[in-house]
Amino acid sequence: MFCAACAATVERCRPNDATTTRVDGPFASELASVDIAFGHYGGALATAIRRLKYEDRPYLALPLGELLRGTCRAAGVAAHAVVPVPLHPRRLVDRGYNQAALLASHVARELGAPLFANALARTIDTVAQVKLSGAGRQANLTAVMAVAQPAVVEGRDVVVVDDVMTTGATLGACRDALRAVGARRVIGAVLARTFPGDSPIPLGLDSGPPLDIGVMPGCASSGCANVPLRANLRN
Repeated sequence: MFCAACAATVERCRPNDATTTRVDGPFASELASVDIAFGHYGGALATAIRRLKYEDRPYLALPLGELLRGTCRAAGVAAHAVVPVPLHPRRLVDRGYNQAALLASHVARELGAPLFANALARTIDTVAQVKLSGAGRQANLTAVMAVAQPAVVEGRDVVVVDDVMTTGATLGACRDALRAVGARRVIGAVLARTFPGDSPIPLGLDSGPPLDIGVMPGCASSGCANVPLRANLRN
């Protein structure tokens, strides 16, 4: 999905990268783990994710979802249900789509499991996570996740899909809610994640003018154009 120059900025997660990370604060009693992660949040991958989320480019969920689908296949993931991290209804109206649900549809197809796009719900329209510190992210999500369809997850293995994992607060809140209603196992799957020591880059829109190289919505590509977009996080 990336041209050669952009692909050089994408760092794949090694199997031991997507490991369990302990979270402080409200979720200290749980292990907010990312069991499946395609790559490090950096380079052209980060640019494509930000375009998907903030630049009204839902078609990018096709190539990005295929990356996550392949990662699940390689890891041998199996589950009874696939659930996306939810958006609050007000934010869903503003954006027009839930990027996590679009990615989750590809995971569901790979696993041959049903996608329950509305199984989880945000009960409060919280401040956007990208604007908060690590501790603020955890406090921001306290008691805001609810299971709207407990019957579809009770006693089952569930994959929760999101685009980016930073502190683990969002996945931790989803795990808490799903386990509270009897989910047997909750597997986290994200397209990209950050790691301690990574140099910070924006999780939202860039501060400068966006790079628009004229990719049409009908094209299932990342939007790269044989130009290096950003140095990798770890370099």
